[in-house]
Amino acid sequence: MPKIKASPRFKKAYKKLSPELQEKTRKALALLGENPRHPSLRTKSVQGIRGVDEARVDIASRMTYERLANDILFMRVVGEHDKTLKNP
Repeated sequence: MPKIKASPRFKKAYKKLSPELQEKTRKALALLGENPRHPSLRTKSVQGIRGVDEARVDIASRMTYERLANDILFMRVVGEHDKTLKNP
């Protein structure tokens, strides 16, 4: 199982989320840590950004991450779909 590390940017964006969205993000992170290809996450590569993937938090929210050495998932940002993917 991969380890999850959060960037300062991810932590800052997470704190700005509503409590409901924070809970959904925690659940999505738990799934990501267990199985990065879990169907409900709908993970895929971010178009035009090599090495950065996105995972679904809910229908309107996404989080982006990079897979680093030693099976570490480095969380980059979380938030509204379009804003998050505009600057992953």
